[in-house]
Amino acid sequence: MLKKILLSLFVLTSLSVSDTVADSPALSFSHHDKSLAWGPCPAFLGEACKIAVLHGDPAKENLDVFFKVPADYAIPHHWHTSAERMILVSGKMTVTYDNQESELLTKGMYAYGPSKRPHIAYCEKGEEPCVLFIAFEEPIDAFEVIKETE
Repeated sequence: MLKKILLSLFVLTSLSVSDTVADSPALSFSHHDKSLAWGPCPAFLGEACKIAVLHGDPAKENLDVFFKVPADYAIPHHWHTSAERMILVSGKMTVTYDNQESELLTKGMYAYGPSKRPHIAYCEKGEEPCVLFIAFEEPIDAFEVIKETE
């Protein structure tokens, strides 16, 4: 009898989860997709910096974005509340986290940035802009690191 009750609960739970998942559309994008709405980055990152939301709400957890800057572009010292899971989609980018060696990312490479870890980046000279796919765990934010002058 207990087996039948547990099996019934499992089936009902599976059906309700399936219904929830079925309501969300599957998505796919290229960084060249004309339907992407590219918006500005925080002002301290410069006007040439653009972000396109791929999935999620920037004010909520679990957000996916494309982040784009032109070639030969320096991204200032900053940090995020959230960890970042990134894949470089276009260009070549050198990323330097405080107290770590610089890493040169090339197209297709994965990188992980710990939460609250300050870093800088540079989109290397070339023909392509740097486009990063970034998955944020927390709502998106960016805070400039301002060093005190002596």
